Amino acid sequence: MRIEDLRPAQGSKSARKRVGRGVGSGLGKTSGKGHKGQKARSGGTKGAGFEGGQMPLQRRLPKRGFRNYPFSKKYAVINLGDLSKIGGLDVITPEVLHEKGIVKDMKDGLKILGEGEIRKAITVKAHAFSSAAREKITGVGGKAEVI
Repeated sequence: MRIEDLRPAQGSKSARKRVGRGVGSGLGKTSGKGHKGQKARSGGTKGAGFEGGQMPLQRRLPKRGFRNYPFSKKYAVINLGDLSKIGGLDVITPEVLHEKGIVKDMKDGLKILGEGEIRKAITVKAHAFSSAAREKITGVGGKAEVI
């Protein structure tokens, strides 16, 4: 078999529809859209959830529960393993991490997570700590200070 013998699978390729090219083409006049109606118009149909003018289901059902999303804190997170890569510093603050390019977007603050190991006693200042991170930092003689 050679490259010029290769062909696409039978029926996998089809010619594009050429609409509006006269009545003899089978797709002339209304271009396969039928007569009038919403689907015949430009812009096509309404989006998902549209029920023909009836109040859609997601708007008929009552809202339930408490939603805190406008006020929830979104932290920039970093693991302990990433902190140990910095080295040479005794005090690590969000400003230092931002300057070094480790944290690009600070969001509402910095949270330290417990993934990875830390070997040296350092002081870490952040807005929040996971319990595992706090234990590991204090376990080697360091300090976890909440800003």
